[in-house]
Amino acid sequence: MSGRILCTRAERVATVTLANPGKLNAIDFAMWQSLAEIVAELSGDEELRCVVVRGDGDQAFAAGGDIDEFLGRRDTVERAMAYHAQAGAALQALADCRQPTIALLQGACIGGGLEIAAQCDLRIAAQSSRFGAPINKLGFSMYPAEMASLLRLAGPACLLEILLEGRILGAQEALGKGLLTRVVTDDEVVNEAYASARRICAGAPLVARWHKQWLRRLQQGAPLSEEELRASFAFLATEDYREGLSAFIEKRKPEFRGR
Repeated sequence: MSGRILCTRAERVATVTLANPGKLNAIDFAMWQSLAEIVAELSGDEELRCVVVRGDGDQAFAAGGDIDEFLGRRDTVERAMAYHAQAGAALQALADCRQPTIALLQGACIGGGLEIAAQCDLRIAAQSSRFGAPINKLGFSMYPAEMASLLRLAGPACLLEILLEGRILGAQEALGKGLLTRVVTDDEVVNEAYASARRICAGAPLVARWHKQWLRRLQQGAPLSEEELRASFAFLATEDYREGLSAFIEKRKPEFRGR
């Protein structure tokens, strides 16, 4: 039986849940497909302001890919390329999501689960959660295209440590190595993730999207053009900019509408 990607909404926050009961939410091929489709749909929702990605239950975010599929899904180069093209589409959908994304991390976050978390904007982890990619013990290497987000997030030294040693990191060590945004107690992690979502929702949604856009552009390294610098002031023409200034002057809470 395949796992599922569940999606629920509460006000302006969507929750995407990785669910594969009995397998610590390991990601199978159908789940990669569904994740790509669901996140792409959410990205186009103008009313949505934040996406929380989590695992089903509190034992795992996701314990990697579903190994049971590998003998049939990745047994030739052609099938392996097709499998990872689909996984890559899901990871890219998360990277391209216009809304801010939060990974709510409980329990095991391993292999493909770590790759999914790395594509989210924020990673809020429970104290007892653990991280790694011990695939050297299974005899296969991480797909290079999927290594890229982890390389950007934690740098080559940390990534080599994870891949060469196959060691599982605790939450505090993962935080120290730059893999996480923050660590809180197990009892607090769900509340903290959704509190973070509420803080994001309280801000101007267009500004959140622009911050994501410009951060990605700055990571490309090339100098910004004059045209790009001028485009960075697009907020001047928005209703939200006028509302934000008015609310500040009038000492009230702003009501942003995303336009």
